[in-house]
Amino acid sequence: MTNATLHTMPPTGTSNIKPIATNLELLVIPVSDADRAKTFYESLGWRLDIDHSTGEDYRIVQFSPIGSGCSIMFGRNITAAAPGSAQGMHLVVSDILTARDDLIRRGVRVSEPFHDVGGIFHHSNGKDIVGGPNPDRKSYASYATFHDPDGNQWTLQEVTARLPGQRGDTSFTAQLYDAVWGPA
Repeated sequence: MTNATLHTMPPTGTSNIKPIATNLELLVIPVSDADRAKTFYESLGWRLDIDHSTGEDYRIVQFSPIGSGCSIMFGRNITAAAPGSAQGMHLVVSDILTARDDLIRRGVRVSEPFHDVGGIFHHSNGKDIVGGPNPDRKSYASYATFHDPDGNQWTLQEVTARLPGQRGDTSFTAQLYDAVWGPA
């Protein structure tokens, strides 16, 4: 049994307990210069929710991506993490090419679209990564990346149909379908 399996199993005797609803609300990202980061996230067209400071040693700046229920926060003295250390944060988009073009028009350097021939999720080491969006534009299968001025990494992921889908759904790669539903 792997650690991941252990973490996904409910504690003994709790299978009949209804879980409480939880929503991912906020990601704190580490930056070295709050003003520079604020300018960058404003340039993405994200909504500024708050910019508040109490003196020189504490500041919070919060933005929400358009259409997202989750916000980001950065500032001064709100995290001990090293600036630029946030990696792999995913922004779901309905069209990877349109989203990439929008970011480029806003002056953001964005990678070329890519996909993983393994069909489930991209490998961080670049193994099985192929240039271009998934040839069949399957949901969850096409990506592009960009970084904020500190090097925090964002990943655009094209999602056109949500998991788990239904048996027989052709919106997903065969590998992802098999991972969710088992071999057809």
